[in-house]
Amino acid sequence: MNILGNSIKEVRKSKKLTQKKLAELTGFKQNTISNHENGNRQLDEGDIRIYAQSLGVSPQYLFDLSKPSSVDFSAPTSSIQTIYDELTPPRQTKVLTYAEKQRDEQRNEEETKTNEVSEAIQLYSYDYYDHPASAGTGQYLNDVRVERIELPVDVDADFVIPINGDSMEPDYHDGDLVFIQTSVDLNDGVIGVFNYNGDAYIKQLFIDKEQAHLHSLNAAYKDMPITPETDFRIIGEVVDLYRG
Repeated sequence: MNILGNSIKEVRKSKKLTQKKLAELTGFKQNTISNHENGNRQLDEGDIRIYAQSLGVSPQYLFDLSKPSSVDFSAPTSSIQTIYDELTPPRQTKVLTYAEKQRDEQRNEEETKTNEVSEAIQLYSYDYYDHPASAGTGQYLNDVRVERIELPVDVDADFVIPINGDSMEPDYHDGDLVFIQTSVDLNDGVIGVFNYNGDAYIKQLFIDKEQAHLHSLNAAYKDMPITPETDFRIIGEVVDLYRG
């Protein structure tokens, strides 16, 4: 019965229906429809009747569409269809078996090439704190458990953390990963990660004669003054970013 999955998919696409829309028409879940179409879940007689009614065709139509003779060969391969039609059913089966073997070999070759490309990409391991530095309202960073992350870039950094918020746009976006070199002393104008009253922020440090402050690249955010009363600590300098 699984061969009917392609028939259902073919009719659904011909009627310009998404799996989501067909789910609404049949009452099946979308993942159930996907499994039926891909042959990962068995179809029973009741399922076939529901699909046929929802697609506006007869159950027999779905069966007929699944037969080898109903395969739609494109114009460049019309000669293949002609030869196929001239064969008796036993020989047609042999042709289909050979074609399926060639298809499977091609898929294996393509998968092997994909794996070879993936293996060629060198990955580098970093300490990773799965707790974002805020480009906005602040995030607490202390006592966060360190993990390991692998990325396809080689950066001289002590650890990596994600960014949360938009206060450092357009240079840094929500979800970016930033590479940090720990430091206790940063120069004027450097972008870093700072502990400000218990929360971790990614900001640009400005130091002038009157008062130092943390600056956001996004003009919608106000500067954060650093006063003698501020619980302030430099965590490190942002030396690079990764946007996957």
